[in-house]
Amino acid sequence: MTANLSLPSIDEIRAAAERIAGLAQRTPVLTCRGLDELACARLFFKCENLQKAGAFKFRGACNAVLLLSDEQAARGVVTHSSGNHAAALALASRLRGIPAHIVMPDNAPVAKRRAVEAYGGRITFCRPTLADRTAVAAQILRETGGVLVHPYDDPAVIAGQGTVALEFHEQAPGLDQLVVPVSGGGLISGIALATASVSPATEIVGVEPEGADDAQQSLRAGRLLAPPIGDTIADGLRAALCERTFAVISQHVREMLTVSEAEIVAAMRLIWERTKLVVEPSSAVTLAAVLQAAPRFRGRRVGLVLSGGNVDLDRLPWSEPGGSG
Repeated sequence: MTANLSLPSIDEIRAAAERIAGLAQRTPVLTCRGLDELACARLFFKCENLQKAGAFKFRGACNAVLLLSDEQAARGVVTHSSGNHAAALALASRLRGIPAHIVMPDNAPVAKRRAVEAYGGRITFCRPTLADRTAVAAQILRETGGVLVHPYDDPAVIAGQGTVALEFHEQAPGLDQLVVPVSGGGLISGIALATASVSPATEIVGVEPEGADDAQQSLRAGRLLAPPIGDTIADGLRAALCERTFAVISQHVREMLTVSEAEIVAAMRLIWERTKLVVEPSSAVTLAAVLQAAPRFRGRRVGLVLSGGNVDLDRLPWSEPGGSG
């Protein structure tokens, strides 16, 4: 399945870790006894919400930008993103002194738009569909001659995301399971590829919102399916898998779980209350899955990736109509 798809090797993931060292944060792994008791498991939280630009996405974006030749870099980079990759690429580009053209859906959270603008990204808004995002980005590529840095369908980006796993397994060795949010699949692909080399006994478990469960449906069908038409509070998890990430997930991911909107909000609030960490809904899906599917994790050492912390503080979900709490 992967014969015609370029995937990063463990050596390339290790090289990415060296390349981005000093720019990306080595984020901490935290524990919380209260959440351990709720889950009846030993939980370890990898705090990518404390990463530069507020999410794991900076790792992949930084690696991709640093790998560009001077000639490529001079033309700038282009991407489409709902927010976290957009901000990460804008920051990585600013650090290298090159332009970043960002296509964002017009329903992207205000906090994420502001972050992109603060890092100097040049935003073009589009309708909130993958087809429109792709079409607008293609037009900007033609106009600028820039280089596409895809949010997840890019070996350099996947290699950068894989550095999360290299750190995690050093900081919390002997994990039985590692639970990862799934959107386009770049994060879980990088983590799965790295884990297969450095901690092969660790099971990789993916999590999606019920309304954006293309990965679970595709795995069950044994082929890549079109994404469902739905919405979710976890705005960072609205993208769909590509052939490259589906290939990795098919080979290396043990299970794909889904969680409801109410479970996401409840888990997000628990993380805020118990750990005092600011995380966005996309991060909270990992804890939501561990609590919802408790028998799968009971008594085990479980790593959870808190993927980002870019949340609109003026629109917390438990303060809105329909939010829990």
